[in-house]
Amino acid sequence: MKYDWIDFYTEFATKLLTFKTDRKTLIQKIYAVYDAAGISVPKLESGDEIIDIDPFTVFGTFNKGITNANRIAILNGIASEFGIAANVPSNFDGIPVLNNLKATFYGFKDDRKANDIDNLWSLFEVALALADNDTEDNRQKFSEAYDKVHDQLCIRWNITMGLYWIRPYSFINLDSRNRWFIANAQNMPGEFVVAAEKKLKKVPYAADYLEIKDLCKKALDAGQYDYKSFPDLSYTAWIVSEKVNQEKSVEKGKKTSKAEFLKWFMPLLQALRDLGGSATPAEARKKIIENEHLSNEVVNETRGKTQVNKFENEVAFARNYLVGAGYIDKSVRGVWTLTEAGKTVELTADMASDIFKKGVSDAKSKKMNDSDALADSDVDTIHYWIYAPGHNAGKWEECYKNGYMLLGWGKIGDLRVFSSKDEMKQQMKKEYGDSSSYKNSAHATWQFVHDIRIGDVIYVKKGNNGILGKGIVESDYEYDADRTDEYLNVRKVNWTNKGNWIIKHQFPQKTLTDITPYSDFVQEIKALFEGDDIADDEPENIYPEYTAENFLDDVYMSEDDYTRLVGLLRNKKNIILQGAPGVGKTYAAKRLAYSMMGVKDVDRVMMVQFHQSYSYEDFIMGFRPSATGFELKKGAFYNFCKKAEVDSDNEYFFIIDEINRGNLSKIFGELFMLIENDKRGNTLQLLYSDEKFAVPKNVYIIGMMNTADRSLAMLDYALRRRFAFFDIKPGFETPGFREYRMALDNEKFNKLIRCVENLNREISADESLGEGFCIGHSYFCNLQPDTIDDSLLYGVVEYELIPLLKEYWFDEPMKVNDWIENLRSAIK
Repeated sequence: MKYDWIDFYTEFATKLLTFKTDRKTLIQKIYAVYDAAGISVPKLESGDEIIDIDPFTVFGTFNKGITNANRIAILNGIASEFGIAANVPSNFDGIPVLNNLKATFYGFKDDRKANDIDNLWSLFEVALALADNDTEDNRQKFSEAYDKVHDQLCIRWNITMGLYWIRPYSFINLDSRNRWFIANAQNMPGEFVVAAEKKLKKVPYAADYLEIKDLCKKALDAGQYDYKSFPDLSYTAWIVSEKVNQEKSVEKGKKTSKAEFLKWFMPLLQALRDLGGSATPAEARKKIIENEHLSNEVVNETRGKTQVNKFENEVAFARNYLVGAGYIDKSVRGVWTLTEAGKTVELTADMASDIFKKGVSDAKSKKMNDSDALADSDVDTIHYWIYAPGHNAGKWEECYKNGYMLLGWGKIGDLRVFSSKDEMKQQMKKEYGDSSSYKNSAHATWQFVHDIRIGDVIYVKKGNNGILGKGIVESDYEYDADRTDEYLNVRKVNWTNKGNWIIKHQFPQKTLTDITPYSDFVQEIKALFEGDDIADDEPENIYPEYTAENFLDDVYMSEDDYTRLVGLLRNKKNIILQGAPGVGKTYAAKRLAYSMMGVKDVDRVMMVQFHQSYSYEDFIMGFRPSATGFELKKGAFYNFCKKAEVDSDNEYFFIIDEINRGNLSKIFGELFMLIENDKRGNTLQLLYSDEKFAVPKNVYIIGMMNTADRSLAMLDYALRRRFAFFDIKPGFETPGFREYRMALDNEKFNKLIRCVENLNREISADESLGEGFCIGHSYFCNLQPDTIDDSLLYGVVEYELIPLLKEYWFDEPMKVNDWIENLRSAIK
């Protein structure tokens, strides 16, 4: 395959070297390139002005997440400014790209060291020399320069991408796709995979990088594979990984039709422009048909048993996403009107994809606003729903026969046009009168269109405790305007079971209820269908991958600390993460488990919180009141261990928040011995049962405790002997937090962080406090450049930090007042 970008990139790299000692001229040329391209210069420094730059970051400006049109425009400018003779490429196959938020190879001026950029230029120079003349002397010089850069801020796997850009036939790119690809023995020789395995677990130093490069080149030169060079390898890795990602998306039930409506984004905007800026939905569709020369076959295609028009449905979806992106106004019902932005925007395929992803992300954040802290917001699990098909299940036979579920409230129209439950409630009051609050009704209609997912399980109810059937959701929401009754809201369902069963639980008096959180309730209903062959067709959850690299991106912890933490937990099996409030213990706990599993399998992780009332009966088992007296109920840890026991090939993680708040001897009981690493698998008689119980070897226990909580006694030695203790410290100095500060680029925020770092040094030196009372970084996380402002920082200082200091130094008011003044001054 011909890579027409290579000649341009290598010539530019050679010419770029001449600016090593004249960076002022280089910066002027960069501004000229962007001016000629008509594109804003990307943010390359904490202020607006570039004060210095390295050659890899120069390459990174056009090798990141931008459109090909912008990339070509930049390269045309470079060709002109730098006198590049090679043709400007139009194809970029085999080129790895940077994350737009991490597109510099150096920290901003307040965070980088004095020689960081000089070191990058030195590496650039010796890398070109090594590529042109591979001698032992050049290898030694390269290794020294590479290792010096390796530990700098903002240097990770991106340095291997930078080396590849400047000499793609000489240096191997080790981005995530390439690492994944070459670690598979189907793609590379077994001896290479074995030799490279450990070296690919973290960013290699020069000796390991050169060994990987040499071994890989040797394997490619042997001619065993279709890919013969490093560019071939990168391109193949990209193609194969894309195919795998698409297959995973299909497996997760994300059907292609779900994103097919993206193709109508630009035609819809153009149709509205042609119609003067606004139109009814029917007029807009008619204009799209005219502009796009659509055939009758396309226009009249239907889908599902309800025969919903596919074209109309997808255009309606496109309109909803364009509303969310700010291109179409929704204030007038029944009229689609362009905003000022919508009148001029030219949507590319990448922009359309970003709008779709943002829409999905926004919907998830509305649904699970607080779950990001526990790392589960991107995990789509099967949910279980109780559903009433009409009054007294009057629509059940129709639903079962036709393979769908129906919901009423048809007068308010297509549910997708509403952006909130309040909008739904207002329309219900308008159509049905204001005699009701419509709170539950709006909640049901919102869930029907937004919360139910393909693959979810529907149980059909009748009365207070009757079950009529079970089914699996097979389609997205559809609006069937041709129905003559109230039930215009439709989802296709594969009804797998039909009958008449009675359960003990009383159903909620609502049309639609998500019962997933009520595990006992779900298990009681599931038990009705056990032994039924067709009841075992629930789709298997496909969980997102989660690696050590993901952990280090999410959690402000050094790579060395993470490696030690994982090794400690694997060896001891029980660990307690301890530290001051706000250092991210809870945030890190689930992510630690997921990174060790390699996947966000929520079924293999459980979290509980101890408190003074938590007991052995809650944790293991005990008698609980029931309708007929008392019954023996299994506890959280007992049930978790039983689940892990039958899945011994996989690791399970039990997480205990605030572990020191409970009476541990009372809670663990006889299990104190069984949780020890060398006692796993041994059995012991339980207190309330004649059962012999063991803690499986594949169960890991992660506890969290605040070292600053003075109200609690220290843990007893019996517990300490069975757990390892790992200190989680404030992450202000970690590369991740420093990159986060750079992305925020807020001077007051930076001053506040420097003030808190000074404050922590004083807290650490205080004999009555110490490191366990330091202020954690979590107080300052989850901020965005466009939302951070003075009032937000003021709130953190006044209502979170100052009350903490008053508690720490309650007997030293002068010291408190001094630090209050320091903190307030930082954000003035």
